[in-house]
Amino acid sequence: MGSVLLRARAVLSMTRPPIKNGAVLVSGNRIAAVGPWKDLSRHARAEVMDLGEMVLLPGLINAHCHLDYTDMAGQITRPRSFPDWIKELLALKAQWSYSDYAQSWLRGAKMLLRTGVTSVADIEAVPELLPEVWTATPLRIFSFLEMTGVKSHRAPEEILHEALDRIESLPSSAGSPGLSPHAPYSTPPELLRLSAEVARNRNWRISTHVSESRAEFDMFMHRRGPLFNWLKSQRSMSDCGHSSPVQHLERHGLLSSNLLAIHVNYLLAGDASLLGNNGVSVVHCPRSHSYFGHDPFPRQELADARVNICLGTDSLASVHQDRHQSVELDLFAEMRAFVSAKDVSAETALQMTTVNGARALGLSGSIGELSEGAFADIIAVPVVQESDDLYAAVIHHTGDVAGSMINGDWILKPQLVRSS
Repeated sequence: MGSVLLRARAVLSMTRPPIKNGAVLVSGNRIAAVGPWKDLSRHARAEVMDLGEMVLLPGLINAHCHLDYTDMAGQITRPRSFPDWIKELLALKAQWSYSDYAQSWLRGAKMLLRTGVTSVADIEAVPELLPEVWTATPLRIFSFLEMTGVKSHRAPEEILHEALDRIESLPSSAGSPGLSPHAPYSTPPELLRLSAEVARNRNWRISTHVSESRAEFDMFMHRRGPLFNWLKSQRSMSDCGHSSPVQHLERHGLLSSNLLAIHVNYLLAGDASLLGNNGVSVVHCPRSHSYFGHDPFPRQELADARVNICLGTDSLASVHQDRHQSVELDLFAEMRAFVSAKDVSAETALQMTTVNGARALGLSGSIGELSEGAFADIIAVPVVQESDDLYAAVIHHTGDVAGSMINGDWILKPQLVRSS
Protein backbone atom coordinates (compact mmCIF):
# COMPACT_ATOMS: atom_id res chain seq x y z
CA MET A 1 0.00 0.00 0.00
CA GLY A 2 1.53 3.30 -1.13
CA SER A 3 1.58 6.73 0.46
CA VAL A 4 -0.39 9.81 -0.47
CA LEU A 5 0.25 13.38 0.64
CA LEU A 6 -2.94 15.45 0.91
CA ARG A 7 -2.52 19.21 0.68
CA ALA A 8 -5.32 21.60 1.59
CA ARG A 9 -6.00 25.21 2.47
CA ALA A 10 -6.10 24.18 6.13
CA VAL A 11 -5.94 21.12 8.36
CA LEU A 12 -7.97 20.82 11.55
CA SER A 13 -6.32 17.96 13.39
CA MET A 14 -8.47 18.49 16.56
CA THR A 15 -5.35 17.93 18.70
CA ARG A 16 -3.42 21.10 17.82
CA PRO A 17 -4.15 24.58 16.43
CA PRO A 18 -5.36 24.85 12.82
CA ILE A 19 -2.62 24.45 10.21
CA LYS A 20 -3.02 26.80 7.26
CA ASN A 21 -1.58 25.50 3.99
CA GLY A 22 -1.43 22.15 5.73
CA ALA A 23 -0.88 18.57 4.70
CA VAL A 24 -1.61 15.04 5.86
CA LEU A 25 0.59 12.11 4.87
CA VAL A 26 -1.31 8.84 4.62
CA SER A 27 0.56 5.54 4.48
CA GLY A 28 -1.64 2.49 4.01
CA ASN A 29 -4.57 2.80 6.40
CA ARG A 30 -2.80 5.08 8.88
CA ILE A 31 -1.75 8.71 9.15
CA ALA A 32 2.02 8.99 8.98
CA ALA A 33 2.39 12.74 9.55
CA VAL A 34 0.44 15.99 9.87
CA GLY A 35 1.93 19.44 9.48
CA PRO A 36 2.57 22.47 7.28
CA TRP A 37 2.88 21.77 3.56
CA LYS A 38 6.40 23.23 3.47
CA ASP A 39 7.58 20.61 5.98
CA LEU A 40 5.80 17.57 4.58
CA SER A 41 6.36 18.31 0.88
CA ARG A 42 9.81 16.73 1.18
CA HIS A 43 8.14 13.30 1.04
CA ALA A 44 8.86 12.97 -2.67
CA ARG A 45 7.90 9.30 -2.88
CA ALA A 46 4.30 9.99 -1.93
CA GLU A 47 1.61 10.77 -4.48
CA VAL A 48 0.61 14.40 -3.99
CA MET A 49 -3.06 15.37 -4.06
CA ASP A 50 -3.65 19.12 -3.91
CA LEU A 51 -7.23 19.68 -2.77
CA GLY A 52 -7.13 23.44 -3.08
CA GLU A 53 -9.73 25.42 -1.10
CA MET A 54 -10.58 22.56 1.24
CA VAL A 55 -10.28 21.99 4.95
CA LEU A 56 -9.18 18.52 6.03
CA LEU A 57 -10.45 17.19 9.35
CA PRO A 58 -11.11 13.84 11.01
CA GLY A 59 -14.12 11.87 9.89
CA LEU A 60 -17.06 12.67 12.14
CA ILE A 61 -18.22 10.26 14.85
CA ASN A 62 -21.97 9.91 15.32
CA ALA A 63 -22.20 8.72 18.93
CA HIS A 64 -25.90 7.79 18.80
CA CYS A 65 -28.06 6.72 15.90
CA HIS A 66 -30.95 4.43 14.97
CA LEU A 67 -30.18 3.64 11.33
CA ASP A 68 -33.08 1.21 10.99
CA TYR A 69 -35.57 4.04 11.73
CA THR A 70 -34.31 6.31 8.91
CA ASP A 71 -37.37 5.86 6.70
CA MET A 72 -39.66 6.81 9.59
CA ALA A 73 -38.87 10.47 8.89
CA GLY A 74 -42.10 12.45 8.99
CA GLN A 75 -44.18 9.36 9.75
CA ILE A 76 -45.03 10.23 13.37
CA THR A 77 -47.20 13.22 14.21
CA ARG A 78 -45.77 15.79 16.60
CA PRO A 79 -46.47 14.21 20.02
CA ARG A 80 -48.31 15.85 22.89
CA SER A 81 -46.07 13.95 25.30
CA PHE A 82 -43.06 11.65 25.18
CA PRO A 83 -45.17 8.53 25.97
CA ASP A 84 -47.49 9.42 23.07
CA TRP A 85 -44.49 9.39 20.74
CA ILE A 86 -43.39 5.99 22.06
CA LYS A 87 -46.85 4.57 21.42
CA GLU A 88 -46.86 5.86 17.84
CA LEU A 89 -43.34 4.53 17.27
CA LEU A 90 -44.33 1.06 18.51
CA ALA A 91 -47.41 1.07 16.28
CA LEU A 92 -45.33 2.04 13.26
CA LYS A 93 -42.69 -0.59 13.98
CA ALA A 94 -45.38 -3.27 14.15
CA GLN A 95 -46.28 -2.48 10.52
CA TRP A 96 -42.75 -2.82 9.18
CA SER A 97 -41.21 -5.92 7.62
CA TYR A 98 -37.62 -7.13 7.70
CA SER A 99 -37.01 -5.62 4.27
CA ASP A 100 -38.39 -2.26 5.45
CA TYR A 101 -35.84 -2.17 8.27
CA ALA A 102 -33.01 -3.31 5.99
CA GLN A 103 -33.75 -0.66 3.37
CA SER A 104 -34.06 1.99 6.08
CA TRP A 105 -30.75 0.99 7.70
CA LEU A 106 -28.86 1.10 4.41
CA ARG A 107 -30.41 4.41 3.37
CA GLY A 108 -29.35 5.91 6.69
CA ALA A 109 -25.79 4.61 6.29
CA LYS A 110 -25.53 6.29 2.87
CA MET A 111 -26.76 9.57 4.39
CA LEU A 112 -24.05 9.45 7.03
CA LEU A 113 -21.32 8.78 4.47
CA ARG A 114 -22.42 11.70 2.30
CA THR A 115 -22.43 14.06 5.27
CA GLY A 116 -18.98 13.25 6.61
CA VAL A 117 -19.54 10.54 9.22
CA THR A 118 -16.96 7.77 9.21
CA SER A 119 -17.89 6.04 12.51
CA VAL A 120 -21.31 5.51 14.06
CA ALA A 121 -22.60 4.05 17.32
CA ASP A 122 -25.86 2.48 16.21
CA ILE A 123 -28.68 0.97 18.24
CA GLU A 124 -29.83 -2.25 16.61
CA ALA A 125 -33.53 -2.87 17.24
CA VAL A 126 -33.46 -5.58 14.55
CA PRO A 127 -30.23 -7.50 15.19
CA GLU A 128 -31.19 -9.99 12.47
CA LEU A 129 -29.88 -7.39 10.01
CA LEU A 130 -26.36 -8.16 11.22
CA PRO A 131 -23.83 -8.90 9.87
CA GLU A 132 -25.11 -8.39 6.30
CA VAL A 133 -25.60 -4.64 6.67
CA TRP A 134 -22.09 -4.30 8.10
CA THR A 135 -20.60 -5.55 4.85
CA ALA A 136 -22.79 -3.23 2.77
CA THR A 137 -21.14 -0.04 4.04
CA PRO A 138 -17.55 1.13 4.61
CA LEU A 139 -18.63 2.94 7.81
CA ARG A 140 -17.02 1.93 11.08
CA ILE A 141 -20.07 0.45 12.79
CA PHE A 142 -20.40 0.05 16.55
CA SER A 143 -23.61 -1.95 16.92
CA PHE A 144 -25.37 -1.91 20.29
CA LEU A 145 -27.97 -4.66 20.49
CA GLU A 146 -31.14 -3.25 21.99
CA MET A 147 -32.81 -5.10 24.87
CA THR A 148 -36.07 -4.37 26.65
CA GLY A 149 -38.24 -6.61 28.77
CA VAL A 150 -41.30 -4.74 30.02
CA LYS A 151 -43.67 -5.66 27.20
CA SER A 152 -42.44 -9.23 26.67
CA HIS A 153 -42.22 -10.12 30.39
CA ARG A 154 -39.35 -12.48 29.53
CA ALA A 155 -36.72 -13.34 32.11
CA PRO A 156 -33.77 -10.93 32.09
CA GLU A 157 -31.31 -13.84 31.82
CA GLU A 158 -33.10 -15.10 28.70
CA ILE A 159 -33.06 -11.67 27.04
CA LEU A 160 -29.37 -11.18 27.75
CA HIS A 161 -28.34 -14.67 26.64
CA GLU A 162 -30.18 -14.16 23.36
CA ALA A 163 -28.21 -10.98 22.73
CA LEU A 164 -24.93 -12.68 23.68
CA ASP A 165 -25.64 -15.61 21.36
CA ARG A 166 -26.26 -13.14 18.54
CA ILE A 167 -23.01 -11.29 19.23
CA GLU A 168 -20.98 -14.50 19.45
CA SER A 169 -22.31 -15.56 16.04
CA LEU A 170 -21.05 -12.39 14.36
CA PRO A 171 -17.69 -12.18 12.54
CA SER A 172 -15.15 -10.28 14.61
CA SER A 173 -13.71 -8.28 11.71
CA ALA A 174 -16.81 -6.61 10.26
CA GLY A 175 -18.12 -4.49 13.12
CA SER A 176 -17.91 -3.87 16.85
CA PRO A 177 -20.84 -5.10 18.98
CA GLY A 178 -22.05 -3.88 22.35
CA LEU A 179 -25.13 -4.00 24.56
CA SER A 180 -27.97 -1.52 24.80
CA PRO A 181 -30.49 -2.04 27.60
CA HIS A 182 -32.96 0.42 26.16
CA ALA A 183 -33.82 2.70 29.09
CA PRO A 184 -34.52 2.46 32.84
CA TYR A 185 -38.29 2.61 32.30
CA SER A 186 -38.31 -0.16 29.66
CA THR A 187 -35.67 -2.48 31.12
CA PRO A 188 -36.04 -4.57 34.30
CA PRO A 189 -33.46 -3.65 36.97
CA GLU A 190 -31.97 -7.15 36.86
CA LEU A 191 -31.33 -6.84 33.12
CA LEU A 192 -29.55 -3.54 33.75
CA ARG A 193 -27.37 -5.17 36.39
CA LEU A 194 -26.55 -8.24 34.30
CA SER A 195 -25.77 -6.14 31.21
CA ALA A 196 -23.39 -3.95 33.19
CA GLU A 197 -21.63 -7.00 34.60
CA VAL A 198 -21.17 -8.67 31.20
CA ALA A 199 -20.00 -5.45 29.52
CA ARG A 200 -17.49 -4.84 32.31
CA ASN A 201 -16.12 -8.40 32.18
CA ARG A 202 -15.79 -8.39 28.39
CA ASN A 203 -14.57 -4.81 28.08
CA TRP A 204 -17.54 -3.89 25.87
CA ARG A 205 -19.18 -0.54 25.48
CA ILE A 206 -22.76 -0.22 26.68
CA SER A 207 -25.34 2.35 25.60
CA THR A 208 -28.65 3.31 27.20
CA HIS A 209 -31.17 6.13 26.94
CA VAL A 210 -31.52 7.81 30.32
CA SER A 211 -33.35 10.82 31.75
CA GLU A 212 -34.51 11.72 28.27
CA SER A 213 -37.85 13.25 29.23
CA ARG A 214 -39.51 15.06 32.11
CA ALA A 215 -41.99 12.17 32.16
CA GLU A 216 -39.17 9.67 32.85
CA PHE A 217 -37.67 11.90 35.54
CA ASP A 218 -41.06 12.27 37.29
CA MET A 219 -41.70 8.52 37.07
CA PHE A 220 -38.51 7.62 38.94
CA MET A 221 -38.38 10.58 41.28
CA HIS A 222 -42.03 11.06 42.19
CA ARG A 223 -44.08 8.04 40.98
CA ARG A 224 -46.23 10.30 38.82
CA GLY A 225 -46.70 11.66 35.32
CA PRO A 226 -47.81 10.27 31.95
CA LEU A 227 -45.06 7.64 31.68
CA PHE A 228 -45.78 6.33 35.17
CA ASN A 229 -49.52 6.21 34.47
CA TRP A 230 -49.02 4.37 31.18
CA LEU A 231 -46.55 1.77 32.47
CA LYS A 232 -47.91 1.02 35.93
CA SER A 233 -50.15 -1.75 34.55
CA GLN A 234 -47.26 -3.24 32.53
CA ARG A 235 -44.34 -3.35 34.97
CA SER A 236 -43.56 -3.34 38.64
CA MET A 237 -43.12 0.22 39.89
CA SER A 238 -41.17 -0.81 42.99
CA ASP A 239 -38.05 0.83 41.51
CA CYS A 240 -39.78 4.22 41.31
CA GLY A 241 -40.03 6.97 43.90
CA HIS A 242 -36.51 6.49 45.26
CA SER A 243 -34.08 8.33 43.00
CA SER A 244 -33.38 10.05 39.71
CA PRO A 245 -32.91 7.96 36.54
CA VAL A 246 -29.14 8.57 36.75
CA GLN A 247 -29.05 7.34 40.36
CA HIS A 248 -31.12 4.36 39.26
CA LEU A 249 -28.36 3.42 36.81
CA GLU A 250 -25.74 3.85 39.51
CA ARG A 251 -27.62 1.56 41.86
CA HIS A 252 -27.54 -1.19 39.22
CA GLY A 253 -23.87 -0.81 38.30
CA LEU A 254 -24.06 0.92 34.91
CA LEU A 255 -22.11 4.09 35.66
CA SER A 256 -18.59 3.51 34.37
CA SER A 257 -16.23 4.68 31.64
CA ASN A 258 -17.66 2.13 29.19
CA LEU A 259 -21.16 3.69 29.31
CA LEU A 260 -22.63 5.98 26.67
CA ALA A 261 -25.54 7.67 28.45
CA ILE A 262 -27.89 8.96 25.79
CA HIS A 263 -29.74 12.28 26.22
CA VAL A 264 -29.44 13.01 30.00
CA ASN A 265 -31.71 16.04 29.70
CA TYR A 266 -32.94 16.15 33.31
CA LEU A 267 -30.62 16.08 36.31
CA LEU A 268 -31.05 16.00 40.06
CA ALA A 269 -28.45 17.88 42.09
CA GLY A 270 -25.38 15.64 42.23
CA ASP A 271 -26.22 13.64 39.09
CA ALA A 272 -23.62 15.41 36.96
CA SER A 273 -20.91 14.65 39.51
CA LEU A 274 -21.95 11.00 39.57
CA LEU A 275 -21.53 10.83 35.81
CA GLY A 276 -18.24 12.70 35.80
CA ASN A 277 -16.69 10.81 38.70
CA ASN A 278 -17.50 7.51 36.99
CA GLY A 279 -16.12 8.55 33.60
CA VAL A 280 -19.47 8.26 31.82
CA SER A 281 -19.85 9.78 28.34
CA VAL A 282 -23.08 11.65 27.60
CA VAL A 283 -24.48 11.87 24.08
CA HIS A 284 -26.64 14.87 23.21
CA CYS A 285 -28.88 14.87 20.12
CA PRO A 286 -29.79 18.54 19.46
CA ARG A 287 -32.46 18.19 16.76
CA SER A 288 -34.25 15.39 18.63
CA HIS A 289 -34.05 17.51 21.79
CA SER A 290 -35.73 20.38 19.95
CA TYR A 291 -38.38 18.09 18.45
CA PHE A 292 -39.64 17.08 21.89
CA GLY A 293 -39.34 20.57 23.38
CA HIS A 294 -37.28 19.38 26.34
CA ASP A 295 -35.92 21.75 28.95
CA PRO A 296 -32.53 23.24 27.98
CA PHE A 297 -29.78 20.63 27.83
CA PRO A 298 -27.62 20.93 31.00
CA ARG A 299 -24.35 21.23 29.09
CA GLN A 300 -22.61 23.57 31.49
CA GLU A 301 -23.49 21.51 34.54
CA LEU A 302 -22.15 18.38 32.84
CA ALA A 303 -19.04 20.17 31.56
CA ASP A 304 -18.30 21.56 35.03
CA ALA A 305 -18.40 17.96 36.30
CA ARG A 306 -15.88 17.02 33.56
CA VAL A 307 -18.32 14.76 31.74
CA ASN A 308 -17.25 13.78 28.22
CA ILE A 309 -20.05 15.16 26.02
CA CYS A 310 -20.58 13.90 22.46
CA LEU A 311 -23.14 14.54 19.73
CA GLY A 312 -25.41 12.15 17.88
CA THR A 313 -28.19 12.35 15.34
CA ASP A 314 -30.66 10.03 17.08
CA SER A 315 -33.16 8.79 14.47
CA LEU A 316 -35.17 10.67 11.86
CA ALA A 317 -38.32 9.52 13.65
CA SER A 318 -37.67 12.36 16.11
CA VAL A 319 -36.46 15.12 13.80
CA HIS A 320 -38.99 17.73 12.71
CA GLN A 321 -39.77 17.59 9.00
CA ASP A 322 -41.72 20.38 7.34
CA ARG A 323 -44.20 19.49 4.65
CA HIS A 324 -42.50 18.98 1.25
CA GLN A 325 -39.09 19.10 2.95
CA SER A 326 -36.79 16.12 3.41
CA VAL A 327 -34.44 15.64 6.34
CA GLU A 328 -31.24 13.64 6.59
CA LEU A 329 -29.00 12.16 9.22
CA ASP A 330 -26.48 14.98 9.31
CA LEU A 331 -24.02 15.79 12.11
CA PHE A 332 -23.29 19.19 10.58
CA ALA A 333 -26.97 20.05 11.09
CA GLU A 334 -26.72 18.78 14.67
CA MET A 335 -23.65 20.94 15.33
CA ARG A 336 -25.35 24.03 13.91
CA ALA A 337 -28.45 23.38 16.03
CA PHE A 338 -26.30 22.91 19.12
CA VAL A 339 -24.25 26.06 18.62
CA SER A 340 -27.37 28.15 17.94
CA ALA A 341 -29.11 26.88 21.08
CA LYS A 342 -26.16 27.06 23.50
CA ASP A 343 -23.40 29.50 24.27
CA VAL A 344 -20.67 27.26 22.86
CA SER A 345 -18.07 27.66 20.15
CA ALA A 346 -17.91 25.88 16.84
CA GLU A 347 -14.62 24.34 17.96
CA THR A 348 -16.36 22.78 20.97
CA ALA A 349 -19.08 21.35 18.72
CA LEU A 350 -16.46 19.81 16.43
CA GLN A 351 -14.63 18.34 19.41
CA MET A 352 -17.88 16.67 20.46
CA THR A 353 -18.17 14.98 17.06
CA THR A 354 -14.52 13.92 16.84
CA VAL A 355 -12.17 13.50 19.81
CA ASN A 356 -14.99 13.23 22.36
CA GLY A 357 -16.77 10.56 20.32
CA ALA A 358 -13.53 8.59 20.02
CA ARG A 359 -13.06 8.77 23.79
CA ALA A 360 -16.60 7.51 24.37
CA LEU A 361 -15.92 4.50 22.16
CA GLY A 362 -12.55 3.77 23.78
CA LEU A 363 -10.60 4.71 20.65
CA SER A 364 -8.80 7.91 21.57
CA GLY A 365 -5.80 8.35 19.32
CA SER A 366 -7.18 5.96 16.71
CA ILE A 367 -10.18 7.83 15.31
CA GLY A 368 -11.57 11.35 15.72
CA GLU A 369 -8.24 13.11 15.17
CA LEU A 370 -5.58 13.62 12.54
CA SER A 371 -2.41 12.52 14.26
CA GLU A 372 0.48 10.19 13.62
CA GLY A 373 -0.62 6.57 13.99
CA ALA A 374 -4.37 7.26 13.84
CA PHE A 375 -6.54 5.51 11.27
CA ALA A 376 -6.78 7.46 8.04
CA ASP A 377 -10.42 8.49 8.49
CA ILE A 378 -10.44 11.93 6.85
CA ILE A 379 -13.03 14.24 5.31
CA ALA A 380 -12.63 17.29 3.09
CA VAL A 381 -14.98 20.26 3.38
CA PRO A 382 -14.91 23.19 0.95
CA VAL A 383 -14.33 26.61 2.52
CA VAL A 384 -14.17 29.25 -0.21
CA GLN A 385 -14.38 32.54 1.69
CA GLU A 386 -11.71 33.80 4.05
CA SER A 387 -12.62 33.19 7.68
CA ASP A 388 -10.96 33.97 10.98
CA ASP A 389 -12.77 30.98 12.51
CA LEU A 390 -12.18 27.87 10.44
CA TYR A 391 -14.19 25.78 12.90
CA ALA A 392 -17.26 27.97 12.33
CA ALA A 393 -16.73 27.88 8.57
CA VAL A 394 -16.64 24.08 8.67
CA ILE A 395 -19.74 23.48 10.78
CA HIS A 396 -21.74 25.82 8.56
CA HIS A 397 -21.05 23.56 5.59
CA THR A 398 -24.28 22.19 4.13
CA GLY A 399 -24.83 19.28 1.79
CA ASP A 400 -22.43 16.49 0.94
CA VAL A 401 -18.78 16.67 1.92
CA ALA A 402 -16.28 17.06 -0.92
CA GLY A 403 -14.24 14.03 0.04
CA SER A 404 -14.27 11.15 2.50
CA MET A 405 -11.64 8.54 3.33
CA ILE A 406 -12.09 5.60 5.71
CA ASN A 407 -9.19 3.39 6.73
CA GLY A 408 -7.05 4.86 3.96
CA ASP A 409 -9.57 4.21 1.17
CA TRP A 410 -11.43 6.96 -0.65
CA ILE A 411 -15.16 6.56 -0.21
CA LEU A 412 -15.81 9.85 -1.96
CA LYS A 413 -12.75 11.03 -3.88
CA PRO A 414 -12.47 14.83 -4.07
CA GLN A 415 -11.78 16.74 -7.25
CA LEU A 416 -8.15 17.76 -7.40
CA VAL A 417 -6.39 21.00 -8.13
CA ARG A 418 -3.27 18.99 -8.96
CA SER A 419 -2.14 15.40 -8.65
CA SER A 420 1.44 14.16 -9.10
